[in-house]
Amino acid sequence: MNPFDDDPRVVITGLGAISCLGTGVGAYWNGLLAGGGEPEAIPLPHLNMRTRKMYLVDRSEVPAEPSCHAGVELGSSPRLAIAAAEQALTDAGVEDGARETVPVVLGVELGNSDMQELQRSAGRTTWTTLTPAAAVVGTAIGSRAAQTSVGNACSASGYALTIGLDMIRAGEASTVLVGGAEGATRAGMGAFNRLGAADPVRCRPFDRNRAGTMFGDGSAMIVLEAADHARRRGAVPYAELAGAAWSCDAPDPSGDQIVRAMFDALADAELSGADVGCVIPHGTGTPLNDVVESQALHRVFGPRMRELPLFSLKAMIGHTTGAAGAFACLTATLMLRHRRVPANTPIDQDPECDVWLPQERPVPLAAPAVLVNTYAFGGNNTSFVVKGLVDGEGDIEGESIVEGVGAGVGVGAGAEGVGGEASQWSR
Repeated sequence: MNPFDDDPRVVITGLGAISCLGTGVGAYWNGLLAGGGEPEAIPLPHLNMRTRKMYLVDRSEVPAEPSCHAGVELGSSPRLAIAAAEQALTDAGVEDGARETVPVVLGVELGNSDMQELQRSAGRTTWTTLTPAAAVVGTAIGSRAAQTSVGNACSASGYALTIGLDMIRAGEASTVLVGGAEGATRAGMGAFNRLGAADPVRCRPFDRNRAGTMFGDGSAMIVLEAADHARRRGAVPYAELAGAAWSCDAPDPSGDQIVRAMFDALADAELSGADVGCVIPHGTGTPLNDVVESQALHRVFGPRMRELPLFSLKAMIGHTTGAAGAFACLTATLMLRHRRVPANTPIDQDPECDVWLPQERPVPLAAPAVLVNTYAFGGNNTSFVVKGLVDGEGDIEGESIVEGVGAGVGVGAGAEGVGGEASQWSR
């Protein structure tokens, strides 16, 4: 039985991020408003492939420690995950003594493969664990609860978010740390190059000249919490993770199953299409995906598509693979906080992708929810809904993020945070 039945909602009380836009949630949001990042050449040798760029975290901002965990040498992904997790927990005001019971659920696809590559290039043949990040983060924060690594390819952290949502709804935990992390590796780039699905210019979803995707590294972390639990400890939430759904279409270019996932997520959130003020699509820049997703969105929203803005996140930070869903959730939460959608990266839009991508300036978020889609090889689809909170429940108005949020200033702790002064959250 869920012990939080007085208020069964699951809210977001902490955020953390490290990306090509910088370290911390403030740098992330301001970077989106400024037009996003630019791809750079990957600082790795022997890149014998056509596409050699990524949206990279500044190498000086990639933590150097920990270098190993339980005898496993660590690459950049788990180290980025620890740093973003600390930001999110500090932001939520979850102190050291309360972290022991916090489960960790991470979406990690390529994970520790950069360390594997270093070891193999040095002639070492010992197998290195590919996805240690959840265990590493759990140890780093002092958690003795469940630590789960989800590997559903590019929708991994979308699935992780739904798992965290279900854990809280079922009463298995009051607080769950959810997120994703990926590093810069040859493995993913090499695979997409061989598939002919890697764009050599940039990530340009819905552009008529798109030639595939382009990766990005980094980590995004979300603290999910039972609404009653957050209220009892005086935390001020950012938003509600209101609904989620899965589907599978391995493969099916009709789009039927991604339509199903969107409808089911809205139903789970007890919302309709009219309640959605923005969609963050999966939008990878691969030719077929963008067309199929555009058509699916028309089936879900109908004539509203003429006025419903899409935010093409991967054009800003690249395709962060297993972390993409967590970055999208972070972005949706900040849109709701600021009640606006940043301008998209300018593109020469493909007429087959008949969707609205505002490019000249930010537009108001005209409805109280954001729908997020994450898809992956194998037909692993998730859709989830992030919903704003009504005035008096942590809905803090404002135009700018206070510098430092997500890196030590806690909205969840009742301190000054995103968008201004934190209000008291009442029933």
